[in-house]
Amino acid sequence: MSLPATSLPEATVVTGASAGIGRAIAEALLAQGTRVVNLDHVLPDWHHPLLTSYQADLTCEAPTRERAAEIAARHHVTALVNNAGATRPGTIDSATMAALDDVVGLHLRAVILLTQAFLPSLRACGRGRIVNMSSRAALGKAERIVYSATKAAMIGLTRTLAMELGPDGITVNAIGPGPIDTELFRNSNPEGAPQTQRILDSIAVGRMGTAGDVARAALFFLSPDNGFVTGQVLYVCGGTTLGTAPI
Repeated sequence: MSLPATSLPEATVVTGASAGIGRAIAEALLAQGTRVVNLDHVLPDWHHPLLTSYQADLTCEAPTRERAAEIAARHHVTALVNNAGATRPGTIDSATMAALDDVVGLHLRAVILLTQAFLPSLRACGRGRIVNMSSRAALGKAERIVYSATKAAMIGLTRTLAMELGPDGITVNAIGPGPIDTELFRNSNPEGAPQTQRILDSIAVGRMGTAGDVARAALFFLSPDNGFVTGQVLYVCGGTTLGTAPI
């Protein structure tokens, strides 16, 4: 039998915090003294006294539901960062339904399931925060047909959630990272490839982004002091969205 939510330790859930951007967000929160729950398909190779990790394949409904219920029973979740993602590169000619199912499950279904699972505690705290990790690719990116489609859908989901949950004191915002130097980016954009060079040439500030750049944006949205910003998308992209029509 689980204890009432108010007697449980407060925590921020970050999906995909074992590595990359998710890890940077988790470490930034931990440095502030925030308890972090990591939900990822692999357990991390790093540790912290305030970090608790759970393992689940978030592309699948059953394990996502199971872990979400377990976390909700053990933690008073006051913030949720839906960061876990997968690129699944491909054009319309090569896209498979298996790849589409994976990213829909990860970028949309898991986000909805986790939000539903944690809504009671997010509402109870009166200052709940949700941050969804979209992408600069939501504005269109070659060879990312299923990825860009679901990342754009995350923005629509973010805006609608912001409207529905605002009366509960819950803010919902999205971050759209541009070229960020992570393993995920390097795996999808091989060094020396023409398309990779085109990406690098498009960065107005003349450098790749870091996971820390994105983490600092997440901290802004997660702050209890920033309750008047909701339904927004912040592109942390080094200027690669300049000249692009907003979504």
